[in-house]
Amino acid sequence: MQSPNLLINIRRIYLYSLQFSSLFYLLERPTMKNPTNHSNSETDNPNKHLQKVVNLLSRNKLVTGFVQMQDEKRELSESLVHKQNLSELRTLLDMLHPADIAYILEALPLDERIIVWEMVKLEQYGETLLETSDAVRETLISTMNNNKLVAATGQLNVDEIADLAPDLPNDVLDNLFQKLPIAEREKLRAAMSYPEDAVGALMDFDMVTVREDIKLEVVLRYLRRLKKLPDHTDQLFIIDRNENLIGVLPVNLLLVNDPNVEVSELMSKKMMKLHPNDKAQQATHAFERYNLVTSPVVDINNKLLGRVSVNEVIDFIREESENEALNLAGLREEEDLFAPVWKSIKNRWVWLAINLITAFIASRVIGVFEGSIEKLVALAALMPIIASIGGNSGNQTITMIVRALALGHLNTNNAGKLFAKEIGVSSANGLVCGSIVGLFAFIIYENIQLSLVMTLAMTLTFLLAAILGVLVPLTLQKFSRDPAKGSNVVVTAIIDSGGFFIFLGLATLLLI
Repeated sequence: MQSPNLLINIRRIYLYSLQFSSLFYLLERPTMKNPTNHSNSETDNPNKHLQKVVNLLSRNKLVTGFVQMQDEKRELSESLVHKQNLSELRTLLDMLHPADIAYILEALPLDERIIVWEMVKLEQYGETLLETSDAVRETLISTMNNNKLVAATGQLNVDEIADLAPDLPNDVLDNLFQKLPIAEREKLRAAMSYPEDAVGALMDFDMVTVREDIKLEVVLRYLRRLKKLPDHTDQLFIIDRNENLIGVLPVNLLLVNDPNVEVSELMSKKMMKLHPNDKAQQATHAFERYNLVTSPVVDINNKLLGRVSVNEVIDFIREESENEALNLAGLREEEDLFAPVWKSIKNRWVWLAINLITAFIASRVIGVFEGSIEKLVALAALMPIIASIGGNSGNQTITMIVRALALGHLNTNNAGKLFAKEIGVSSANGLVCGSIVGLFAFIIYENIQLSLVMTLAMTLTFLLAAILGVLVPLTLQKFSRDPAKGSNVVVTAIIDSGGFFIFLGLATLLLI
């Protein structure tokens, strides 16, 4: 009869041990003089921090389960245990950089993600939202009320608010507009007016401008009065009274020259200027080509609007790479790893449906030649080779064409030469691969005619893959569509059907 009491005592001992262990952890942990100073030692291994968060969440869940099994002093024990575990979690999050917090949030299931998000400081909300993926950001914003969203985003710069604007409720945006000064309000409207793939969307308004008729000493005094220089400031922008850009002054020249020298004597009028309506992809190429850190953005009248820094360029390149990978796989948009099942289904079904249709077409092509396959069973064994190798060849061509389009290397002047080159490459590869496969068929089936059919079919399939690999991306671009989006899916499907038709058609004509 003592077993229930014994079980209760064991549970109590377990809970007390956890409580004392948590207290010991808090006492023994090194004190951070400045938790918000995210040192390299605290941010160099996000996987390590993720594992700590997972362990804390697991322990909290386990303890909560034990506590809920108790009848006595349930509320007091539960509150104490929760506070101890969540205190450790909050302390850990306070030491992390917003980028590391975003990494952790993206790797957690929805329920645990919300728990961790509630432990993050309000001061870190805005920067963390900027670092998370679009899909995860949507789930985080859905848990926040309008007042909290306004407080979080109100701490950000205008260009950062513009990045979050598409995901914010209209009420929050209206509130932010009302709180911003008139000048900042106009900047925000301008930033939100540009498409995502335009330079204006990457533009940063935080920059240092000076006049050409002042001495370096004056410039240095002005810089000392600033709280800090904008990130990635490698040059100052020289403007006239109408805010027109007339030159740039590299910071290194400012530091090593005589303070009595005027800005006009050292400034450079040779500079890389961008326009807000330029394609962001072109800007990334310019940064790579000229090793730029920052570049001014001007309007058609040469008025300085802002700048683009290498930080925004890197973020854009990363996002474009991720989108390209998703598009090649036929995914409509970036997907939260722990998104609800129905939402993931909607994201994936389009190209799966297209694939299903093309699979039916391929099956009907095979069905047309059922009689030939019945007479020569070897055809069925050799068909997968034709489809597999031909599809890979088409994907190689697509990759080259999409890359050339992205870099701006492909235009109307050289499109014909590139097409001829791909035809030549595919013909040579088709003959080589076809000869190898033909030799294989001869060794297995001892049929010279079948071997020749395999060689010819492989060569023609490679030619078909080259033609489709060039035409499909170019056609998509002509209709203002993303060349990478679904190209692999379409080309592979057509090559499967076309390859089967070529192989079985040749076999019917020459062998049956």
